[in-house]
Amino acid sequence: MLAHHAGRVVLVDGAIPGERVHARVDRERRDVVFATVIGVVEPDPDRRPLESDPTCGGQAYLHITYDRQRQLKSQVIGDALRRMTQFDKTVPVPVAPSPERGHRMRSRLHAGSSGLGFLRGGTHKLCNSARTGQLLPETNRVVSKVGRRLSRSKHGSVLHVDLAESMNADMRVMNFHLSKSCTPELISAWTADCGLTGVTCSSPRSEKITVISGRPTIVDPIGAIVQGDLSRQGSIERHARSFFQGNRYLLSSLVEAVCRRVDTGPVLDLYAGVGLFSVALASLGIEPITAVERDVSARKDLVANATDTCVDVIGTSVERFLAGSSQSIPGTVIVDPPRTGLGRPVVELLIERQVSSLVYVACDVATFARDLRRFGDAGYTVEDIEAFDMFPNSAHIELLASLKR
Repeated sequence: MLAHHAGRVVLVDGAIPGERVHARVDRERRDVVFATVIGVVEPDPDRRPLESDPTCGGQAYLHITYDRQRQLKSQVIGDALRRMTQFDKTVPVPVAPSPERGHRMRSRLHAGSSGLGFLRGGTHKLCNSARTGQLLPETNRVVSKVGRRLSRSKHGSVLHVDLAESMNADMRVMNFHLSKSCTPELISAWTADCGLTGVTCSSPRSEKITVISGRPTIVDPIGAIVQGDLSRQGSIERHARSFFQGNRYLLSSLVEAVCRRVDTGPVLDLYAGVGLFSVALASLGIEPITAVERDVSARKDLVANATDTCVDVIGTSVERFLAGSSQSIPGTVIVDPPRTGLGRPVVELLIERQVSSLVYVACDVATFARDLRRFGDAGYTVEDIEAFDMFPNSAHIELLASLKR
């Protein structure tokens, strides 16, 4: 939370706006002081007891009641838009709620002497992922069982383990990312009879994913993700290494919100990932669709998911794709960039290509507001904004905006 002292900004972990607290200064930069609450002098009515370590797995809002968390996130959005854009939004942007427990169907786990777990914020120290409540109880049992075997083997080559689940948790895959080449027999010993439907391994020196056992991918039927009358059935399939939205409870709501903003084709899906939005739109009869994705793992999944659809997959970077032609882009463009946002070069290329309708999905408020300002300076208007609490108990927010030229 934000405070001010002696003309400097103070960021205080563990506080709530309006409280008086005792805080310890952890580090300083020229204009910013970073501090942590060590005692509460006058608590806010919305302060609640901590159920676990808030630094474990990114739970900076854990001490705040859930309804207040959503109010604060709405205020953060409004403040960023007022400061960084010309978008005059007097009505707060509501934040769609999520159950706080068991929402996470993707996670990166790290290995240590105590097994597998999350890292405590700002450190390389392992913490117990089960205590955070982010994973389902059965998932915690799987992680604990594999972690105990891994710690007993004292095998130091595991850089991290990527865990992915289907929406209903009937499929669960682990990918072991190793500093050395994969040893199938050893990994099989770690994962035998653990409730995993697939086990794979990979290494930094190769883009290849080696299948150890079971099915290497997670599959969700498109009907579980897309709301409405489908013109075709299909599925969304992905490897554990491929990026995918992490909240099982809000996934369908986010996809529905994107699809609602696209009436007809053509559609250009940039940073398409495994094809979540492209395949969803194709299942609703929207065509033609072009999906651009550079990441090798995600693109492999995208190609499989786009089979027998109108989706044309392009394997290159967004910058290279947009710079490859000077023609205007008709229809709707969907962008779902990483946390760093679009950045000035991509924004300028989209403006040069005279994109008339843009659907922007973002996971960082600051870069989202920055990019909206750049589009606003070029004559675009923001028609609406929605927000989704894909990461309850954290400071992160998933955002969605419609822009028109």
